[in-house]
Amino acid sequence: MDFLPKILDAKQTKKADEFTIKNKSIASIDLMENASKKFVETAEKHISKKDTIAIVAGIGNNGGDGFAIARILIKKGFAVTPILVKISDKLSKDCKTNYDKLEDVFVIENENQIPDFSNFTIIIDAIFGSGLSRAIEGFAAKVVQEINYSNAKIISVDIPSGMFCDSISSDENIVKCDLTITFQRPKLSFFLPEYNDFLKSWKVVDIGLNESFIQSQKVNHFVINQQVKKLLKTRKRFSHKGTYGHALIIAGSFGKMGAAILITKAGLRAGAGLVTNYVPKCGYEIMQISVPEAMCLVDNHQDFLTELPEIADFSAIAIGPGIGKNPKTIKVVTQLLQKATQPLVLDADALNILSENKKLLDYLPKNSILTPHIKEFDRLVGKSIHSLERFEKQQQFSKKHQCIVVLKDAHTCVSDINGNLHFNTTGNPGMATGGSGDVLTGIITGLLAQQYTPKEAALLGVYFHGLAGDLATNKKGQNAVLASDIVTYLRIEK
Repeated sequence: MDFLPKILDAKQTKKADEFTIKNKSIASIDLMENASKKFVETAEKHISKKDTIAIVAGIGNNGGDGFAIARILIKKGFAVTPILVKISDKLSKDCKTNYDKLEDVFVIENENQIPDFSNFTIIIDAIFGSGLSRAIEGFAAKVVQEINYSNAKIISVDIPSGMFCDSISSDENIVKCDLTITFQRPKLSFFLPEYNDFLKSWKVVDIGLNESFIQSQKVNHFVINQQVKKLLKTRKRFSHKGTYGHALIIAGSFGKMGAAILITKAGLRAGAGLVTNYVPKCGYEIMQISVPEAMCLVDNHQDFLTELPEIADFSAIAIGPGIGKNPKTIKVVTQLLQKATQPLVLDADALNILSENKKLLDYLPKNSILTPHIKEFDRLVGKSIHSLERFEKQQQFSKKHQCIVVLKDAHTCVSDINGNLHFNTTGNPGMATGGSGDVLTGIITGLLAQQYTPKEAALLGVYFHGLAGDLATNKKGQNAVLASDIVTYLRIEK
């Protein structure tokens, strides 16, 4: 979706800086000042006048930001110690300008000059920026280590020093920050699990880079944020249940009817006009009692599914949660793939069946939605060395099979049939609980039933699923969230 924020790589970010400077008739030093002011506006919410603040800056433009931030905070009355990590005498032009505006800067030129960072309550890291492409070496690496050993709260400027913008560093000399205040756009690396220990949270601030230029850049990485709400449709006053579609949920087996309950409730809560379950006989009373708003069709077998019901009248179909992998159930999945003309969502055991029967992928209808977690995806396409390789496989899989893949993780990634990747920004670790994925599948299916396109349903479903998890966590705390709480707190609205 063109209106979702694009994620730029390091080279594109540099070009955006240069274009803005040239076409807005703004000097680079003034753009740096804007960025520093925006940083301070956000940082002030996380610091106080009682804090002792060290601003540790490098010799490049990230360091220039740091020195400008130091000057602004000093003027505001904060207790600030500016520190230069002088790995070279060649400071960038704008870094030198802001360095010279400070009266007293502590300079580190070797390991023996590194101060005791435990004397500070706040450390602002501005040593290296997004252009870094090799591991930190020499005494600068020791500075990073000492910062990490301190008990201070660490805030990084734009990106934690040592972290690469677009790739994965195997080096451990990376600042472990509590918060990164990043400029204009998040970096791709913010969404990679390999950097989990170095980046607890991040916030984006608009520093005034030219948005027209950014939109002109060709990218295949996007951010799913509140702007996705633009896709939402307004319900008409004169409408009825038939207006909002009829979803079929094929789920459950003996001992796993909870999955069917969760996905069904989520489909209804997402706004589907009608939802019908298809379950084995053992699930009939369970479903009728647990979800009275849904209708129920029953297979002839007591414990698992053996036949595909008539599907022509349904506007969207989901299959997989709790169905098991009995050979007769595999035939049900096969028949569905071969006969369905409406949008499909495949999850859980349906994905495992695909993994063990790869020929079934040839029957996958275009624009089907697959919702695997990482292990399910690895079973489907093979294990990956790291997350970037997995994302590349996700892109290739979506393009080859012309399907939507919702790869569930801390920042769930949605790939479309053109290979674009969309990283979600809602959700929290409290959602790491059994049934959470079933709820997501139900939400997406409920949206599909309402005639959202598969891509729209996936993007909206992922965003609002995470948002519901955030609301549930705010009320109950991360340890106490249940999948059913996510359903309870689901609010799909602008």
